[in-house]
Amino acid sequence: MKPPPFRYAAPSTVTEAVGLLAEQADAEPRVLAGGQSLIPLMNFRLAEPSHLVDLRNVAGLTGIRLDGDGLVIGAMTRQSHVEHAPEVAIGAPLLAEAIGFVGHTPIRNSGTIGGSLAHADPAAELPAVALALDAELVAAGPGGTRTIAAADFLRGPFSTALATDEILTEIRLPRRAGGHAFVEFTRTHGTFAVVAVAALVEVDGDRIARVALAVTGIAPTAIRATAAEDVLTGAVPDDALIAAAADAAVAGARPAGDLHASAQTRIELARSQVRRAVALALHRAQDQR
Repeated sequence: MKPPPFRYAAPSTVTEAVGLLAEQADAEPRVLAGGQSLIPLMNFRLAEPSHLVDLRNVAGLTGIRLDGDGLVIGAMTRQSHVEHAPEVAIGAPLLAEAIGFVGHTPIRNSGTIGGSLAHADPAAELPAVALALDAELVAAGPGGTRTIAAADFLRGPFSTALATDEILTEIRLPRRAGGHAFVEFTRTHGTFAVVAVAALVEVDGDRIARVALAVTGIAPTAIRATAAEDVLTGAVPDDALIAAAADAAVAGARPAGDLHASAQTRIELARSQVRRAVALALHRAQDQR
C-alpha cells in the first residue's frame, strides 16, 4: 500500500512548525515525529492528511535533563534514548521500565516519547506512565506555550487536548520516591498490550503512604484507578488488601470486547495485573527502606 498524495514541510524552528500548522488548519495537517504510528496508518489509508509537518529538524525538541525535583524530556527524544538514559533511571525509573515494553528495538530507535503521547493510542504504554507520574505536557501554539496535566491531556482514543495548530515540545515528570512497577499482558511480545498497569507505591513504616495506579485496556483511554488508590493509601499491606484494591480498580469498568479479548477477559486481566503491579512496586519500596 502507498499513502495518498500529500505536501511535505520540514521546518527548523518551533515557530515555523506552528506557523505551518496554523496556515493549513483547514486542510487537517498532521505532525510527523517518529512516524512509527502515522506512516502505517497513511499506507493503509486510514489517515489521509494533505500536509505533513516533519519535526525531525526542529531545534530544541530533544534532550533529557534533571531539573530540580523533576525530569524534563524533549518531545522528539527517541524512545531508545529515554530507555537507557541515566537521568531517567534516576528521575523516573517507571518510565524506563515501561519503554522496554514498547514494540521492538527498531521501533524504539525511531519512535519518540512525544509522538507516542500525542498519538494517544488507548493501548499504548506511555499514556499510562504519564498519568501515574502526574506528568505535565508542554504545548506550543500561535499564542505561545501552555502546560497541560496528563489527566487533562488524554481525551479519548487517539484524541488529546492539543489543538490542530499546537505541537508537543516537552514532558515534565516529577520525581517520586518509593517503588515502581509496569506490567502488561500481550498476545505476543512487542505487540500492544491487552491490559497494562503502571504503579507507584511509597511506604511510611508499615503503612502505604502514597499510591498511583494507571490502567489501560478497560476504558477508551488510560485511566487512573483512584478507587484502588484509596483502598491502599494509609493501610498496612497484605494479600487481602491488594486483592481488594484490584477489585476496586475494575469496579464499574465497561470495556469493549474485541478480537483480542472479551470485555470480561479484560476485567479479569486488569484485576490480575493490578495485583502484580502493586505487589512488585510495594516490594521495591520496602527494599529501599
